[in-house]
Amino acid sequence: MKQDFKVYMRLLSYLKQYWTIALIVVFGFVLNAATEVSVAKLLEHIINAIQEQDRSFTNLFPFLVVVLMFVRGVGLFLGGYYTSVISRNLIFNIRQEVFAKLMRLPSQYYLDNTSGHITAKIMYNVEQLTAASTESLRTLLQQGLITIALLGYLFYSNWRLTLCILIFAPLIGFLIRKAAKRMRKLSTQVQDTMGDVNHVVQETVNGNLVVKGFGGQAYEQTRFKETSLENLRRGLKMVAVQQLNSPVVQLIMAIALSIVIWIALRPEILQDTSAGQFVAYITAAGMLSKPIKALTDINEKLQRGMAAAHSVFELLDMPEEKNEGQLKPQLRGNIEFNQANLTYSDGFHAIHDFNLNVKAGQTVALVGRSGAGKSSLVNLLVRFQELSSGSIKFDGHDIQDIEVTALRSQVAMVNQQVVLFNRTVRENIAYGQLQDASEEQIIAAAKAAYAHDFIMALPQGYDTPLGAQGLNLSGGQRQRIAIARAILKNAPILILDEATSALDNESEYFIQRAFDAAMQDRTTIVIAHRLSTIENADLIVVMDKGRILEQGTHQELLDLRGAYFQLHQRNFEE
Repeated sequence: MKQDFKVYMRLLSYLKQYWTIALIVVFGFVLNAATEVSVAKLLEHIINAIQEQDRSFTNLFPFLVVVLMFVRGVGLFLGGYYTSVISRNLIFNIRQEVFAKLMRLPSQYYLDNTSGHITAKIMYNVEQLTAASTESLRTLLQQGLITIALLGYLFYSNWRLTLCILIFAPLIGFLIRKAAKRMRKLSTQVQDTMGDVNHVVQETVNGNLVVKGFGGQAYEQTRFKETSLENLRRGLKMVAVQQLNSPVVQLIMAIALSIVIWIALRPEILQDTSAGQFVAYITAAGMLSKPIKALTDINEKLQRGMAAAHSVFELLDMPEEKNEGQLKPQLRGNIEFNQANLTYSDGFHAIHDFNLNVKAGQTVALVGRSGAGKSSLVNLLVRFQELSSGSIKFDGHDIQDIEVTALRSQVAMVNQQVVLFNRTVRENIAYGQLQDASEEQIIAAAKAAYAHDFIMALPQGYDTPLGAQGLNLSGGQRQRIAIARAILKNAPILILDEATSALDNESEYFIQRAFDAAMQDRTTIVIAHRLSTIENADLIVVMDKGRILEQGTHQELLDLRGAYFQLHQRNFEE
């Protein structure tokens, strides 16, 4: 309960900046509440006027009804519209904060959570926050003011009868509390299952070629149906609790009201009460059931929003990527691994006591079977993974002492899995820190990567949108754009993780020539299976299970007739 209160107060703190707009909302709902009481009072006057045959008031009555409805309309518009202004701004601001946080989270978070669940948090869960904040507060303010106004009128008219209604308040409170616990649990489950649905959709959309190629449509349809059904079941359970809560509360209110009417109709109670006063009192008492029903519905909104708030704030409070380094040196490219170890959160030991000294300008090839730890090793260099123990030094500076952005800005990577964005070719090459590159620099990088010719053959050349993930290009073309991006970065350290694996022999020949030029005066770390990519390396490191088995030049390792010789004999798995 204490934790819930803290979370709710934190959520409401986002609304502080909108206090001036909130005053308009309050004014609007005060107008609306005033008109509700005025309806009962107007009814009293019209009945008394009819009994007393007061023609002047009965003639005025239609005009008063129109004025009343107009004032109510103005109040509802002011309250409703400006609540939405606050609500949409709240979603916008929190969504920006969540997205910014996602940019700062360590890579491990993306390994531990599916993209579908991450997307659901930022799209669905953030949207639900308004249920606990603006939606609940709007209902509380609007219906709360009406309830207070009507109760005030009822107490003013006959306080003894009104107390009969309030006797049932504890019972209503008990029911609301019981329903709250159930709805919180179901709301959390609905949000989790929404993440599952999102995950299936994203996987199927991203892997549509595999789905079609292997006839997986029926399987994916079944998987989507199952996750959607689970989401539907949880949602319907929550609706059932909500819908059951309201009529039960209304039934209790009806019992209270019937008791009040029974007591009120007794002669000794009526005494000097006029017909107008009696009808006005019963009307006001009857009008109470609508705002009280709305107030009990807050419960569902509150629990839905609170479940989302816990989820969103849990994400916002996660530890970010460590970035305590202050140094921003201009790196030359010397890299030293000293007893480096990497153990994943699941206990898998990926890198064992790794020692290696790479001199600036050297080309080092990492070879070994799949799972040998090659990619884990290069991930350590750009701090996508953090060392468990040992150290890595760049030009004598410990990697932990170098500011992360400064480090990554001086390392260019080309990965086996090429990532292209739904933007133009130009924007994909000159991405991020490269966005200010000149046209000449972009074209020069594309030419160096042997991508210029096929880019010029595209419908709009460098201004051609690549579509989602650049799937309208071949694998080799996508990889050459990624290589052009790395060349344009002109970093002192170049990492090629299976960078030529998707290229045909002719493309690879040209790319190899481009890299020969690009590798000049920069440290290059190459992960590859193909002989042509690594046999000219200054140093070849053979890895297995995160350890170095042997190292040396191509000829030295062949002469050893060890692990490298065996790989060479198998032609590197080709």
